[in-house]
Amino acid sequence: MWNRVWPDQWRRPVGFLRGAMISLSLLSAAIAPAGGQMPGEASVTGSSSGGKPIAITLEEAIKRAESSEPAYAGSSAESRAAGMDRLIARGGLLPSVVYHNQAVYTQSDRGQAVPRFIANNGAREYSSQAVVNETLGLGSLAGVRRADAAAARAGAELEIARRGLVAAVTGLFYGSLAADNKLIVAERAHQEAADFTGLTSKREQAREAAHADVVKAQLAEQQRERDLADAKVTAEKARLELGLLLFPDPRTPYALAAAEGTPELPLRAEIDQAAAKNNPELKSALASLNVTNADVLAARAAYLPDLGLNVTYGIDAPQFAVNGPDHVRNLGYSASVTVDIPVWDWLSTQHKVNQSEIRRDAARVALTATQRRLVAQLDEAYSEAATARDQLSSLDASVATAAESLRLTKLRYSEGEASVLEVVDAQTAFVGAENAREDGRVRYQTARADLQTITGTM
Repeated sequence: MWNRVWPDQWRRPVGFLRGAMISLSLLSAAIAPAGGQMPGEASVTGSSSGGKPIAITLEEAIKRAESSEPAYAGSSAESRAAGMDRLIARGGLLPSVVYHNQAVYTQSDRGQAVPRFIANNGAREYSSQAVVNETLGLGSLAGVRRADAAAARAGAELEIARRGLVAAVTGLFYGSLAADNKLIVAERAHQEAADFTGLTSKREQAREAAHADVVKAQLAEQQRERDLADAKVTAEKARLELGLLLFPDPRTPYALAAAEGTPELPLRAEIDQAAAKNNPELKSALASLNVTNADVLAARAAYLPDLGLNVTYGIDAPQFAVNGPDHVRNLGYSASVTVDIPVWDWLSTQHKVNQSEIRRDAARVALTATQRRLVAQLDEAYSEAATARDQLSSLDASVATAAESLRLTKLRYSEGEASVLEVVDAQTAFVGAENAREDGRVRYQTARADLQTITGTM
């Protein structure tokens, strides 16, 4: 039967595959832990002590995110590297010291000490010298200025990345809190819809309500059940999104601990002063302009001569020794000064100067654009935060009003003075008011985080 079903050329690969699968099964059973968990599977409850959820505050979330977010890590690395460039550029202004050692043998005629190569001093020549070199020029100073400006720009870019990360974590933190609160609202709404369905069924049995009321209540309950399922998925997504920045395993259980009360919004004058002083985008644009200014200075430095200094101390003799034959002193020193004066380079220097000036003009335009954008962003962010703050009290009042309306409508329905549609509408209004309040809180916290990216003081 096997011969008729499987061709000969298939028998061996299939048999090998079956044997490999059996071996893998035995290997998996052998290395699996006692609880039946594979080594590649992360333990969710075991990632915290005693299986209890880890309490995470906003400050702790920001601290954890700074150590795991790749974009922020890249900006931090660039800032540290730019700091090393500053040290390298400043080190280039100092003299360099080299300990030079060399032994040269040159062919010579027999019986004569004159080498065949006239450029060499002897048939055997040994050199062991400490060489100090120093080059003085405007180009080196321009390089230091450029490195300083580049380091300042990298530091500003790091601050931009940090504040953006803070804003993102803040949004995710309060978004997850809002999703958890909406889940609680959905559970309560589902339970209330189920209770109302029971109430309509009792009234129908008592001949006090029509069957249509029961059908309408059942439809509302089914909708609340679907809303509850959606709220669970939304809350789980929000927790996973935030968990990506907090833990090696995003499924690690944790509990968010928000600060009590609503933080106040600073005065507009304080915001303006902080934005003018601490805005990282403005600092980055200004540092970019300083980089281009240094490039212009370095390009113009090619018009000027460079002064070179050299001091050499050691031996350069036919013997590798401090003293030669007949007590000749081989140890000595030499010093030289060179001045290279540029004369003609086919206008290459002039073209480089023009290039650097063009880039400097573009950096000036970018700086002014950043200043204008800062003014506009500041007005927009502060208006958004102020509006969201003012609406929080109104949203709280709406929730209280909707809750009272639902209570009164249910009482009227129990007395036969209200219809089932009024009760369902009151339930929907109450749920909508509670969800709107959670959205309002997230809106205010997000607006404050946006202000932080501009000012860095909140």
